[in-house]
Amino acid sequence: MSAAPAVLNVSAYLFTHLTDAAQLRGPLRERAVAAGLKGTIILAEEGINLFLAGAAEPLRAYLDELRADPRFAPLRATESWSSAQPFRKMLVKLKREIIRMDRPTIRPAEGRAPAVSPETLRRWLDQGHDDAGREVVMLDTRNAFEVDDGAFEGALDWRLERFTQFPDAVAAHRGELRNKTVVSYCTGGIRCEKAALVLREEGIQAWQLDGGILGWFAAQGQAHYRGDCFVFDERVAVDSALAPATEA
Repeated sequence: MSAAPAVLNVSAYLFTHLTDAAQLRGPLRERAVAAGLKGTIILAEEGINLFLAGAAEPLRAYLDELRADPRFAPLRATESWSSAQPFRKMLVKLKREIIRMDRPTIRPAEGRAPAVSPETLRRWLDQGHDDAGREVVMLDTRNAFEVDDGAFEGALDWRLERFTQFPDAVAAHRGELRNKTVVSYCTGGIRCEKAALVLREEGIQAWQLDGGILGWFAAQGQAHYRGDCFVFDERVAVDSALAPATEA
C-alpha cells in the first residue's frame, strides 16, 4: 500500500519582462533551499518557469513571497501531490527563453493570444463545435514522446521532436487549419502561449487552452482525454486526478 501523498508539487510560469534575471538567480535559489524545496526554476528576459516540490506550507509561502514582486503578482500555480519528492536537486537556471522556440518576434509578455477556459472548451467538445458553429481542432504542441503517454481525443499530433520545429510545422499545415477554431494545448500552458501566437500570425483562428492539460485535469478530469500526462520529473506521468500514474 502506497504512502499518503505528503509532497506538494507545483508548476507555474509567467511571461513578464525581466531585466535582472541574473541578479534574481541567487536569492531565489537560497530562499528555495531554506524552505526545503527541490525542483527547477528557469529565468529569462521573457519571464519565469518553475517546477517545485516540498512541504505544502513552505512551498506556498515561497510562491506568495515571489508574488510580492509586482512582476510576478499574476503567477498562477497548478498543484498536485505525490508520496515522494520527485526532484533530486534545487536548480535555478538562466536561459535565453523560458521555453525555447527560436522565434524572437513571438513575445507573449507584450500580448497573449486569446485563451479558452476548460469549462468553455468542455462545452465546445461536448457539442462538437464552438459557439459560432465552427469545427474545433485540438492541436498538441508537445514533443512526440510526450504525446505517446496521452492526448485529447482526435488531436492533431505533428510528431515534433522539439518545440523549435513548431513554427515550420504550422506553415506546412496552415491550409488544413483555415476556417476552423484551433485550440493549442500542452502540459501546463507555457508552450501553448507561444504556439497560439504563431498560429495567429499565419492567419489561423487559434486559442490556447488556459492551464494546459494539468489545468484541464483539475477542472474536467478525464473528459475527452485518453491516457496520462507526461511530466519532466521522477513521477514520469500524472493521471487525470493529478496523481503520479506510476504509483499504486
